Amino acid sequence: MVERDSRFDAVIVGGGFYGALIAVYLVRQRGLERVLIVEAESGLCQRASRNNQARVHNGYHYPRSFTTAFRSRVNLPRFVRDWSSAVTREFTALYAIARRNSKVSALQFERFCREIGAPLRRADPSSRSLFDARLIEEVFVVEEYAFDATVLGQLASDLLAESGVEVRCQTRAVRIEHGGEDGLQVELCGGQGEVGRVVAPYVFNCTYSGLNQMGGDFPGVHAALKHEVTEMALIRLPPALRDMAVTVMDGPFFSIMPYPPRSLHTLSHVRYTPHLHWEEVAGIDPYQKLADYPRVSRVDRMLRDAQRYLPAIGAAEVVESIFEVKTVLVKSEGDDGRPILFERHAELPGCYSVLGGKIDNIFDVLDKLDSEQIACSKLQAGEKSL
Repeated sequence: MVERDSRFDAVIVGGGFYGALIAVYLVRQRGLERVLIVEAESGLCQRASRNNQARVHNGYHYPRSFTTAFRSRVNLPRFVRDWSSAVTREFTALYAIARRNSKVSALQFERFCREIGAPLRRADPSSRSLFDARLIEEVFVVEEYAFDATVLGQLASDLLAESGVEVRCQTRAVRIEHGGEDGLQVELCGGQGEVGRVVAPYVFNCTYSGLNQMGGDFPGVHAALKHEVTEMALIRLPPALRDMAVTVMDGPFFSIMPYPPRSLHTLSHVRYTPHLHWEEVAGIDPYQKLADYPRVSRVDRMLRDAQRYLPAIGAAEVVESIFEVKTVLVKSEGDDGRPILFERHAELPGCYSVLGGKIDNIFDVLDKLDSEQIACSKLQAGEKSL
C-alpha cells in the first residue's frame, strides 16, 4: 500500500523552466491535480535556464537549419506574449557577416531571412563603422530579444503556486522503477541524505545534461547526446556598445548579448567557449565532470579575437565567467540545429524524457504533449481506494 502523501498524478524531475511549464500544463490543460516537481538545486531555474546567453531566438542564428530557424520565428511571438515582463527589448541587435571563414554570405543571409520571414535591414553607417570593414562583409539590424532569467523563474514559481504544484528543492530522483498497479515508483534522495519514495502514472525526466543519470528500470534515452563544459563570460561593455547585441556569423566567431539579471553582457565564442566535449558515456555524470573541471578562463582569447572584428570591445571590463554543461543532440552537429528531444520510453510506460536547446523550444514540447494520452489516475477519479 502506498500512502496518499506519496501518490501523485505526475512527477517532474528537474525544476528548470521546462519542468515548471510542463507541470503547469499538466494541471491546467490535462486536469491532473497532484503534480510534484523535484529539483536538486536550492531553487527553481538555477542551472540551464539561467546559465545561458539569455537570447530569445527569432531564427537568425540558424541559417543552416531551416526547421530550427522557422520554429524560432513561430515561437518568439508566443514567448513575448506569455512572458512579456521577462523580455528585454531595449537594445539594438546587429548580425555581422564575416568576409572569410563564414559558412554564409551576406546575400545568402538576406535570402534566408526572407524565406523564414525574419525582418532585417542593412545597418546605417554609424553602426557599420563599429566593425573592421576588412573583415566584415555586411552588418544587419535584426529583431531579437533577451530574457531575464530571474524574472522568468519568479513568474514560473508563481504559476506553480497558483496551479497547486508541489515543489521539493534540494531533492534528487535517483531511481525510476515499474510499480505495477501503483504506476511508476520514483526513489528520492534529500539534501540531508534521507531517502523516500513517491509513485505516479507519469514521470517526466527534464534534467537536461543529467537525462541518463537515473537508475532502476530507466532505460536511458535512445538519442545520442554530446556534452560540453562551456564558459560564458560576463562583461561590462564600453559606452559605444552598451545598448547593443552583436553576433558575427557564421562560423568560428563570437556573440555578445545583454544579460538582464546582472545588467551585464555575455560574451561567447564558438572556438573558446567550449572547453571540452564528449559523447554520452555510461557511468560518467556530466555535472560531476563539471564540478571537477579546473575552470581556467579563456576570456582573454575571446576578447582578443572579438576585438579584431569589433575594435571597441577591447575596452570591455571582464566581471566573471560562468561555467556550465551544455548538452545537444549528436545528430544536430552538422547543421547546428536545436530540435527538441521528446522521448516516450516504451520500456517504462508513462515515463518521458525531454530536452530542449533554447528557451522558446518549450512551446514545441507543449505542442507534443497535446498529442499524448495523458489522463487523471483512477485513484484521483475515485475509482480505486487506498
